[in-house]
Amino acid sequence: MPRFKSETIGAGDQSWLDSSHGLRNARTEVLDISTFTANTHYPNGYIPSGTPLAKVAGMVVPYTSAEGTTTGAGIFWGHLLTDQQVVGTVDFAVPVLQHGRVKSAKVPTGTDAFTVPVAAAKRVNLAVTYV
Repeated sequence: MPRFKSETIGAGDQSWLDSSHGLRNARTEVLDISTFTANTHYPNGYIPSGTPLAKVAGMVVPYTSAEGTTTGAGIFWGHLLTDQQVVGTVDFAVPVLQHGRVKSAKVPTGTDAFTVPVAAAKRVNLAVTYV
């Protein structure tokens, strides 16, 4: 008899979204799981929707909000659109929201508090309005 595995998959807590604009146009990017820490970024076994991301070497990584950092992980790329379960150490494709309306106070942050990027150099290729 085969061994079956049952799991529940959902969108997660998307209260950080302020509108549905941009949901159908999320970009597919590859997430570099080696840059995420289990206890910080996914203590419950999944990376929560809304997590701020940067793009480094063609893959998305956790965003660094320090305003003086305008290279690599310091350039905001978008928000993870849906919860992503982490299984093992293999990189995987994820949906990234790059335009729309976001409630900045509801963005999940882990240990690094999310700060809305102000400098133009930190908001490359991004059209997000924060409320």
